[in-house]
Amino acid sequence: MKPHAWFLAAWLLVPAVQAADRLAPDGECVIVLHGLGRTPRSMQGVATALSDAGYHVDNPGYDSREHDIEWLASHTIARGLAWCAARHATKVHFVTHSLGGILVRQYLQEHRIDNLGRIVMLSPPNQGSEITDLLKHDYLYRLATGPAGQQLGTGPDGLPRRLRPIPGEIGIITGNFSLDPWFSPLLPGEDDGKVSVASARLQEMRDFLVIDDGHTFIMRDQRVIAQILHFLRHGYFDHEREQAGESRPEAQEAGRR
Repeated sequence: MKPHAWFLAAWLLVPAVQAADRLAPDGECVIVLHGLGRTPRSMQGVATALSDAGYHVDNPGYDSREHDIEWLASHTIARGLAWCAARHATKVHFVTHSLGGILVRQYLQEHRIDNLGRIVMLSPPNQGSEITDLLKHDYLYRLATGPAGQQLGTGPDGLPRRLRPIPGEIGIITGNFSLDPWFSPLLPGEDDGKVSVASARLQEMRDFLVIDDGHTFIMRDQRVIAQILHFLRHGYFDHEREQAGESRPEAQEAGRR
């Protein structure tokens, strides 16, 4: 082949190589779990980006205000695992928002997932919620959050603080921006309007990232979607890109849908 023909062939292969690098390995599945009082629609942007990247994606709904955390974890995650198994998943990852992360931690207290992959938690109240401490006896709060909301206190009786460390590679993204005039003053230090930055941490986490966004819509942030994809692929966040204030092309595309 002539030199210019080699150059042309190499040039034509570049987009394909870059596209392949963005795709998930064959057979990997992601279970996406929304937060308290939310629906699968809140995580649809994340689910779409994951699907476009080549993952099998289950984005189930669950009645977060109708049952306690133990029941929600057992039933919701068992359904998700069955969904992934039906697709012969080689690995099962999790991407969660808020309460969804606590469900994963609770499930792994009593169950083993042999093909467990990586876990990305968005704004999880891993050390409990100070808001629950203050409002758990309030009628409107009890009505709005249900049994699970009563279990999220920061004290020794709160479920999050009783959970043992879990296996898997865990990456946590939380926010430090809030326009909430009601809950932010109740939270110590930086917070996202619902969860303090300090409460989001876990001893066993592999990586941690703070984004200037709020609790309610953090899962729609293009930068967050990019970081989710990066962690699932590599096991760590792209801190350099976040510091540069950039987002990856796949997240930009997801954000336009």
